[in-house]
Formats: sequence, structure tokens, C-alpha cells
Amino acid sequence: MDQINIGMIGGGTVGSGVFHALQQNADLMAARIGLRLGIGKVAVKAFDEPRPYPISPSVLTLNWHEVVEDPAVQVVIELVGGTGIARTMILAALERGKPVVTANKALLSAHGPELFAAARKFGTNLYYEASVAGGIPIIKVVRESLVGNRIDRIYGIVNGTCNYILTRMKREGAAFADVLADAQRLGYAEADPTLDIDGHDAAHKTGILASLAHGFWVNHDDIHVEGIRQLTPLDIRFATQLGYTIKLLGIVKTVPPTGRAGKKPSPAANRISVSVGPTLVPDHHVLASVNDVFNAVFISGSPIGDTLYYGRGAGKDATASAVLSDLADAALDLRHGTPQRVPAFVPHVTKGRVIPLAETSSRFYLRLDVMDRPGVIAKISAILSTGGISISSIIQPEGHEGETVPVILMTHTANRAAMDRCCAAIAKIPAVKGPSRLLPVEDFD
Repeated sequence: MDQINIGMIGGGTVGSGVFHALQQNADLMAARIGLRLGIGKVAVKAFDEPRPYPISPSVLTLNWHEVVEDPAVQVVIELVGGTGIARTMILAALERGKPVVTANKALLSAHGPELFAAARKFGTNLYYEASVAGGIPIIKVVRESLVGNRIDRIYGIVNGTCNYILTRMKREGAAFADVLADAQRLGYAEADPTLDIDGHDAAHKTGILASLAHGFWVNHDDIHVEGIRQLTPLDIRFATQLGYTIKLLGIVKTVPPTGRAGKKPSPAANRISVSVGPTLVPDHHVLASVNDVFNAVFISGSPIGDTLYYGRGAGKDATASAVLSDLADAALDLRHGTPQRVPAFVPHVTKGRVIPLAETSSRFYLRLDVMDRPGVIAKISAILSTGGISISSIIQPEGHEGETVPVILMTHTANRAAMDRCCAAIAKIPAVKGPSRLLPVEDFD
């Protein structure tokens, strides 16, 4: 049986997980694809760095050039992360005509077009199933399985750290800081959790899915990003009372061209909205039940309708599963001389753009802290009415002690820019104290 020789850069938690998984399932994969996959060299930061699984000392090196430049290495796996040296490593491999498997969503988000162009130029390919939603094969689904579908909406719970924190906050009524500390202790959150809890990791992944679904590369700076750092148990509790669960959602939607509501947008002038932020999800919707570190991606398209993809979104084992899938594809493409059989990315929309959040519309949850005085609610209602925003319900719970009481308003569908203007005006009312909390409500229609 022919063997494909693999070199890997990065031998930490994820890298050792890939090495271990390939050792465990090498015979199974060989039987399924008719090729044997073997890792011949692994570049690491230090020979003695801690790893959950051992890597054979005979394959270790401290020099990544020995992996990329070795003529015997046919496929390169990059598991270093970051947007600096990883870019140099991948470009060096592609320039030598070697296919690259990566889990680096931040790098793809920042430099995807450059890397894809290099793969095309040098007649090879870039595989990145592990970059989004861990073990869920969502890249293959969007790029291949749904190739005949016009994708209208994508909703993704794609950050396990945030989902774990929000699950615990709802289940236990715990404060954000307490659950985050626990998540760090358990290894679900990094020592510096900024990338996760401020929404940027989810934005990288959401941008990749948006790009694949809509045919033009989405610039990370065009994505509206909010994290979960400011959420309180009070917001979680009130959302629950209203029949909702708060989830950090990555949302991608097609937006009909202005003045042509009800008509399908032309593929040559695709307008989409792309955002990441805490969102109220109806408890009856399937995404509301995705808990703990699990991920899920909900896709609605034509002709397929609604579909859901669920599984573990991070960790060495889930990532290893996705990397092995890409290795199998890369090996088969090499065997059959079709390295660009499924190109890493196919731009097919010339005038696509991401519209600003201000141009989008949704229903909203608005929490205010107000002094309990006559006429305050009337002033708030008047400002919203003047802004063209209709209130669907108001809750002012009794029994709160202190100078202020919370007031929760649910609106009908409203323009985001109008809502922001109203919130700014409401904040100037002397009886309104402290920052407000504005969250979109998703109806999935």
C-alpha cells in the first residue's frame, strides 16, 4: 500500500492529539482510503514541553524548516496558531507545492485570500476543516454538500468557552466572573480569555462560513462583534422569564437590495449582514438547548430548507478528527493528481458586501436601571415612539431594593440605527441610571 508522508508543525495539546489519533486509527484510515498516512517529522517549541499524549522522540525537531523543506514530506500540518510565523510557514509549504492542513481560523480570517492565491499559483491546496466548530464537518458541508443551495441564513454557536459560561450562568444563576474563573480552572478557558469572551474567536469562524456561503471573502473588520463580558445574572434571569435563552450567536443573513424587498438578490450583488453577539434565542428553538462546550451551526438554504450540525467544537480530540478528515482528502488528491479538486475558496461574487449593523433590523431586548418615579416610563416610551419603535411588552418587577429598579422592554422589529439613537436619548433622562443593556432577539424567520 502506498504511503503519504506527513510533516507537522506544532506538537502541543492539539498537535499531540493529532499524532495520537493517527496512531490509533492508522489501520482504519488505510483500509478506508487505500493509503497509509505516516507522520515523519514534527516541529515543536521544546522537546520536553508538556503534552497530553507522547510524540515519538525520533520524529521531533526544533526547526520547522526541516519539516517544510524535507523532500520526503508530502503534506504539512500547521498547528502553531497565530497570524505571524504561521503565515510564513504555510506560505513556505505552499510555495513548494505541498498541500497544507491547518486549524488556524485567525490566520485565515486575516490572510485567507493571500493563502488561497498562493495555493492556486503553486498548484496545491489548503485544507481547513478544523478551523471552524472543531469536530463538526461544517466547512465540507457548506463548500461541498450544500454546493447546489442558495444559503440564506447561518446561525452558529461556535465558541465553546462562551457557551459553557452562558450555560452555567443560566443553570446556576452565577455571575460571569465566577464562572469564567471556574472555566479557566477546568481548562475550558485560556489564562487570557479575551479572544473568546469578547467574541473575536467566534467572529473569525463566522467570517469564514460567511465567505464560503456567499462567494466573497469577508473582512474581519466588517463584522460587528460583541462579547459576553457585560452580561449579568439579571439579564439571564429576565430572558428566561420571557421564554428565551441568551447565546453568543454568529449570524449571517442575506439582505435583499434596497427597494426590492421580496426579491432574491442577484449573486453578482450579494448583500449580507454578519455579526457576532449575545442574542435572545426562543427556548423552543433547537439552538437554545445547545449547552456546555458543544457547538452547533444552523443553516437555512434553498432548496434544502433548515439543517442543523452539532458536536464538540474544540479540544484536542474534536480538532484531531477534523485534521484527519483533511489529511484523507489531501492524500487522495495527491494520489489521483487532483490537488485542486475542491479549491480552498472559490470567489464567485464580484459585488458582494457586508452591510453595517446600523442597516439591519430585529426585535430587541432593552434593560434599563431607572429611579422609581412617576412619569419615567412615559418619557422612555415617548422617545421610542418618536424613533418609530413599537414596544411589545414592559416588565418592571417588584421587590427590588435600592435607589433604582430594572425595567425590561421588548420591542417589535426595529432598525438598529434607530434603536441606538433612542438608547442614547434615553440615557440622558436624569432618572435613568447606569448603562443600559441592548440585545437582539432572533426569531429565525
